[in-house]
Amino acid sequence: MSLRHTPLHELHLELGARMVEFAGYAMPVQYPPGIIREHLHTRSRASLFDVSHMGQVRVCGPGAASALERLVPGDIVALAPGRQRYTFLTGEAGGVLDDLMVANTGPELLLVVNASRKQADLAHLRAALEPALRVEVIEERALLALQGPEAAAVMRRVCAGAAALPFMSNVAASLDGVACFISRSGYTGEDGFEISVPAADAVRVAGRLLGEPGVAPAGLGARDSLRLEAGLCLYGHELDASTSPIEAGLAWTIPRVRRAGGERAGGFPGAPRILRELRDGPVRRLVGLRPEGRAPIREGEDLYDAQGEAAGRVTSGGFGPTLDSPVALAYVAGALAGAGGSLHAVVRGKPRPCAIVSLPFVAHRYFKRA
Repeated sequence: MSLRHTPLHELHLELGARMVEFAGYAMPVQYPPGIIREHLHTRSRASLFDVSHMGQVRVCGPGAASALERLVPGDIVALAPGRQRYTFLTGEAGGVLDDLMVANTGPELLLVVNASRKQADLAHLRAALEPALRVEVIEERALLALQGPEAAAVMRRVCAGAAALPFMSNVAASLDGVACFISRSGYTGEDGFEISVPAADAVRVAGRLLGEPGVAPAGLGARDSLRLEAGLCLYGHELDASTSPIEAGLAWTIPRVRRAGGERAGGFPGAPRILRELRDGPVRRLVGLRPEGRAPIREGEDLYDAQGEAAGRVTSGGFGPTLDSPVALAYVAGALAGAGGSLHAVVRGKPRPCAIVSLPFVAHRYFKRA
């Protein structure tokens, strides 16, 4: 099967990227400096990621916010123009069908969904919302992510209209003469911006950003290690159709208005389970692990308690360059989930102790106005 290319494909090749298949696309996993250097550059300066494989979807029509709110546990009705929110499409069993961003642009809602879930999400949204609303895939656009502590300084030089945005806000603005839609958000735990740009202008905008002091390209490898250190969930690993947002430690995304006793309590798929887990706690919880030694513990490794009883399973694991040590995310029995405990994995026949720690591993540095 031939892979799809993003509008920046030729630029990636010119920059020496190693390309891999991801969600049906040829994507850069790393550039010549390597994943660790790209990761550390993002933590110290600013990196540009191509995330054009993600799905951009427009929901238009009267009552769009209230209609979409019937599919998610977030507060979409009160989402003001120029703001965006992280939420989930939930299933009837209370699991996560996908996690997504919802932005209120004023005339419409703009959704950014996971690459692997684009077609399923589109079918789900259309079945629930059409014909009363229009659900449109936004074609011929790229999506860039400028991430790192120097991202705001770069944006002040290239697009002053977006530089002052607070976290989780958005604006339509011109960048190097190109009409873009820009949000202050990202998936690294660092301050940063996501820039939706017409495909025909993507190389121009990317080149403008890469030409700025302190900006370097980064690939999927660094994006994954950055999000892991930040304790951020990845669909298909920490999130899936059997896992609830409460199990994943994402209760904070469900506001009081959607909880029991709230003005618009429930009303979304899977609400009975999710509201019950909010009240009583889930059977299992997502935790952070710091394994002993230098070797990472990988996804799929089983975890055991001191008595050798099964206690959980690793969902993501790798090396954390910022911490210079391995880190992992895992689901464990709720009674064992408190920070300060210890479990172990069995790797090559030997036990590997893993300390349970609070998330995130590396503190978030999102920008918020004082």
